[in-house]
Amino acid sequence: MTEVVDQQVPTFPMQRTCPFAPPSEYRELREKSPISRALLPTGQQAWLVTRHEDVRAILTDPRLSADRTHPAFPRLIEFPQVNRNVRPSLISMDPPEHGPARRAVVGEFTVRRMRALRPRIQEIVDDHIDAMLAGPRPTDLVQALALPVPSLVICELLGVPYTDHDFFQSRSKLLLDRTTSGAARQDGVDELRSYLDDLVTAKEHEPTEDLLGRQVLKQREAGEEDHDYLVGLAFLLLIAGHETTANMISLGTLALLSNPEQLATITTDPARTPDAVEELLRYFAIADSVTSRVALADLELGETHIQAGEGVIALGNAANRDPEVFDDPDRLDVQRGAQHHVAFGFGAHQCLGQNLARVELQIVFDTLFRRVPDLRVTAALEELKFKDDAVVYGVQELPVTW
Repeated sequence: MTEVVDQQVPTFPMQRTCPFAPPSEYRELREKSPISRALLPTGQQAWLVTRHEDVRAILTDPRLSADRTHPAFPRLIEFPQVNRNVRPSLISMDPPEHGPARRAVVGEFTVRRMRALRPRIQEIVDDHIDAMLAGPRPTDLVQALALPVPSLVICELLGVPYTDHDFFQSRSKLLLDRTTSGAARQDGVDELRSYLDDLVTAKEHEPTEDLLGRQVLKQREAGEEDHDYLVGLAFLLLIAGHETTANMISLGTLALLSNPEQLATITTDPARTPDAVEELLRYFAIADSVTSRVALADLELGETHIQAGEGVIALGNAANRDPEVFDDPDRLDVQRGAQHHVAFGFGAHQCLGQNLARVELQIVFDTLFRRVPDLRVTAALEELKFKDDAVVYGVQELPVTW
C-alpha cells in the first residue's frame, strides 16, 4: 500500500473560474491524484476524495465519523467550540445513536408526505410569481422567488413564524460565509439558538401540529425529552431547509435560461422536469464539501493509507463530473436521467430533506417557465456575483425581466 505524500500541498477550497463548473483543479486531481492532501483555511490538512466510487465508499465506511465535535474533524471555517455535554445534532451523529434519531424524523420527509404538501407548495409558488409579475421590472429573482419559497415552506413544516424570516435568513447567511470571523459566527449561532430555544420551549408547553410539535410529543411518549436536541434539530433543518434549495432555484433558472435548448425540453414536456432537476443537482452540487469525515481507525482507500485522526473531504462536485460514471459530464443534459449523483450525499447521512427539495424545484421550474415564458436575465453572466466564499454555492442576485 502506498501513502500519497505531496511535495507541495495545494490549498482548499479552490476557486471556480466558470460559474457553471467546479474548480479546474478537480479534473486534474481526479485524473492524476484522486486521493490527495490539501491545506485548509483553518491550518488543518485533510484528504480530498474526487472519484465517484471513492466518494460513495467513504460515505458508507463506519471507520469514518461524521462527528463535527471531534478535534480532528476537517473544518473550512472558524467555528465556535461545541459543548460536548450536549447531544450532537443529527448531521454529527454516528451509529448507533444516528439511526434511531433519524428514524424519529424521517417520516416527515417521505415521498408520500411530500405528495401531500404539493398543493400548498404550488400555492406558495403561485403567490410569489403573482407578486413578481405585479411588481417592477427588472426584479431580483433571488429575493422575489428563490429565497422566499423554500423559506416559507420550511417555516410552515417546522412551525417557525415566517414573520421572523429576515432574522434567521441574515444569521444563516452570516454562518455560511467563510469570511465571517469566529466572533461574529459565535454571535450568530448564539442568537439563532436563543430564538429557537424559546420556540421549542413554547412548543413543549403547548405542542403544535408541525414537525417540532410532533417531535415534542414523540419524545414525551418515549419518556426521553431532550430540549437541547430539539433546538439543534430545528437549527439544522431551518438553515439547510432554505439555503440549499434557494440557491438551486436561482442557479437552475440561470442555467436553463443560458441553455434554451435544454429549457425547451421541459417546457414542451413537463414530464421531463424531474429528470431535469436531477441533472441540475448533479451539474451544480452546490454543497460541495459538507460531506466531510474524520478517520477513527487506519484504513486503505484504493492505494492510499489514511491514518486514524486524519480528515477526509468528499468532493461531490468532482464525483458528479466523473467521466467513468457520467458521459460527457461537463455538459448539461436534462434528459440524462442519472439519479446516482451524490448531490445529496450518500449512505446513512444522505440529505434528510431531499424529497422536499425535489418537489420544490420541480414545482418552481414548471410554474415559472409556464407562467413567464419570456423570462430573461438582464445582466451578462460575467456581471453576476456568485457565492464563491460561501459553504453553499449560489448566485447573490439574479436580475430578470419579461
